[in-house]
Amino acid sequence: MQLAKPAIDVGLFTNQADDMLDFWQNTAHIAFSELLPLGNGLRQHRHAIGASVFKLNQAREPLPETPPSGIRHLTIATAATAVVRDLTDPDGNTLRLVPAGPDVPPLRIHLTVADLDAHRRFYAEGLGLPEIAPGEFAGGETRLMITEGVATPDPLQLGKGYRYMTLQIFDVLAAHARVLAFGGREGSPPRKLGDVAHISFVRDPDGNWIELSQRKSIVGTLD
Repeated sequence: MQLAKPAIDVGLFTNQADDMLDFWQNTAHIAFSELLPLGNGLRQHRHAIGASVFKLNQAREPLPETPPSGIRHLTIATAATAVVRDLTDPDGNTLRLVPAGPDVPPLRIHLTVADLDAHRRFYAEGLGLPEIAPGEFAGGETRLMITEGVATPDPLQLGKGYRYMTLQIFDVLAAHARVLAFGGREGSPPRKLGDVAHISFVRDPDGNWIELSQRKSIVGTLD
């Protein structure tokens, strides 16, 4: 699967947007880029981490108290710190800030899974991400770090905390079919969001949610 953007995006959901935005912009030092209405009482505050988009999704209705997804932690490289800093946001999500450098990935996404080998096969074969070290996958400049541990079976997509990743690709229909052919599960079938994007959701062996997005502003077409 060819990435249309050399990075992986990550999204979370929250009910306390003001406190979360203050933390992520002023303590974690990530740059706000735009606000998008998503419908159904959701608004997406988009921020840049290198080429990745950090999607802080504000929910109007109370979010259910659900177990965490497999995305347990982020490591973010920034010029705003000269030392390693471990932080926790107002919703309890953990992250680590590390000094930026020429060989430091801007974003590392840490995923805890029940079966490491099954997930290594899925991310290598289903999503086509190169495994550059055991359990470490490159999504362009982003690193996906997979470790075995206590995982949540079938986490809900809508809930507090880190909930999904997004891959920008050239052909959502082909990418969706490939993931299912290599043992992935369907989260939701491909659909068009107006003239903006053609998206679908797939799920890894634990049921973690992955958005496949064919965004017109990136690839030039939704066909």
